[in-house]
Amino acid sequence: MLRKIAVVAALAVGMLVPAAAHAAAWTPYDRPAQFATVTDKDVPITMSDGVTLYADVIRPDKPGRYPVMLEQTPYNKNLVDSSTSFGDNTYFAQRGYAVVIEDVRGTGSSEGQWQSFDDREQRDGFETVQWAAGQPWSDGKVGLFGPSYMGLNQLLTAAQHPTGLKAIFPVVPMADGYRDITYTGGQLNTAFIPFWLGLVTGASLVPPSYALDGNPNDLVRAITELAGHASGVGGFQLNAVLNGATGGDLTYDGPYWKTRSPIEVLDKVNVPAFIVGGLHDLFQRGEPLNYERLKGHVNTRLLMGPWTHVDGSVGKGLPGNGVPESLSQIELRWFDHYLKGMDTQIGSIPKVTQWAWGDERFETQADWPDPRLSPTRQYLRTGKALSPSPPSSNEAPDQFVQNPVAGICTESTTQWTAGLGGQIPCTDDDRTNEATAGGTSYTTPPLGSDLRLDGPMLADLWVSTTARDAVATVRVTDVAPDGTSTDLTDGWLAASFRKLDPTRSRYVGGQLLQPWHPFTQASVLPVPAGQPMELQVEIFPTNAVILKGHSLRVDVEGGDFPHAMPPAPMFANTLGGVVKVLHDPQHASYVALPTLGSVVHDLAVPNLTRG
Repeated sequence: MLRKIAVVAALAVGMLVPAAAHAAAWTPYDRPAQFATVTDKDVPITMSDGVTLYADVIRPDKPGRYPVMLEQTPYNKNLVDSSTSFGDNTYFAQRGYAVVIEDVRGTGSSEGQWQSFDDREQRDGFETVQWAAGQPWSDGKVGLFGPSYMGLNQLLTAAQHPTGLKAIFPVVPMADGYRDITYTGGQLNTAFIPFWLGLVTGASLVPPSYALDGNPNDLVRAITELAGHASGVGGFQLNAVLNGATGGDLTYDGPYWKTRSPIEVLDKVNVPAFIVGGLHDLFQRGEPLNYERLKGHVNTRLLMGPWTHVDGSVGKGLPGNGVPESLSQIELRWFDHYLKGMDTQIGSIPKVTQWAWGDERFETQADWPDPRLSPTRQYLRTGKALSPSPPSSNEAPDQFVQNPVAGICTESTTQWTAGLGGQIPCTDDDRTNEATAGGTSYTTPPLGSDLRLDGPMLADLWVSTTARDAVATVRVTDVAPDGTSTDLTDGWLAASFRKLDPTRSRYVGGQLLQPWHPFTQASVLPVPAGQPMELQVEIFPTNAVILKGHSLRVDVEGGDFPHAMPPAPMFANTLGGVVKVLHDPQHASYVALPTLGSVVHDLAVPNLTRG
């Protein structure tokens, strides 16, 4: 079902359109520390199935009842102390909050086995909030906070309506476990997923702090818990990697991923939510979708920065460039209002604030998607050209050999290693990759005026292959007058997963802009050798201004290493394939750009869930 939302008039197509004028504007907020703090280590919290989870409680040193800020982490609370756990948690305790940092089931000091957002872990979130609301140092009001894993489990917890929960602040949270990160375009994320599973596993095998306190009973308890954590490694972590790499059932979308995807339950969330994301974050696709799904029924804000995952987790660079607050100050402002009842002028915070590549600053807008969204097309043409005119006569196709290790020298390597790959010098300029990856590039002439892109986009490619499958990586870059090619955003799709579900795709003004592919085993289509196929590639959303004198480039390649690798059966089917990119009148390949225009359309929130 599509939920209609109001739209406003827009300005001329293809021009730099300033942010819509509205009353909300950023203003600074902070208040001084009031308290020293005390920390209670490894406080036991017993779940309804008898498993005990452990939390550290950082609270004001003055007796009393305080609102609670809860973070649920799989990364071992003892490895990240109160001053380094993605921010300074003492900052909040000093300002009158009881801060609870809990190890989720099967990690850190907590008992049980880790199953990454399964039904039982989600129930743990509900029960922990209920526990926190009822403690003698709690005033009964609870807020959830934290980045990444700790951001998306806020959404899963809030959807269960635990007593006492008043607001959440998810930082860099996922929406769709399959599409956002694990199997982008149908390929396994080999840059981040194995690393992440190893990180959680290693952190869960570090002895709890109480194991070293000299009490023999505590030592026995710690050894028992570590043995339980270790026994779960083969059942979950290793199975997940092997299953995905060999083309098992996890390679396809289905109930497993639905359970672990917050977007499936966002309609049930009934507390205010502040979403923070990054334009080069791991969850770049899902963060604005989370906002879009929540905004219709709860007070919601969206802040998208120029961040990879690690930088986004701490709001690197704030305050500055248009936002006068640090991430901690924004959180304090949010929770002071919803947990303490203070007048922090929440209404003055813009609905949407995004970094604008090109302008190189934060800019506010009335909503996401921008109500003035009016897509335009640029066609892939012979001679490596990108043109607003479709081909009117037969043009010879371009071709490339499927290259699974293309992509090392791109922003993608930085993005999908959570920012760590940025140490590789060639990742900030795609020219090296464009010259060596074996793909094919299409570029506009230098622009005569600035061009704003704001939202998701589509690459509608007509291709053929000599193999039994093909993988397309599409990169959208900003080419400066000196030739520097800066990667703005990318998209991926395997030809065998090209089946489109129009009922769950986003159309604007009758044009497809954000395709939705089922990625189920039943949706797999044959790839006939040498026959034209239409691949409607979802390119993740961005917010950018291509400046006058710069050019827009679309690069089509056969891989995105180390980010994505086909599972073994798909890899075998693509190996050695020669892929042709067609651009003739019957097979006009193009990109649909999220430009802002004067045509008024009905925008809608598409049903991007799985049923």
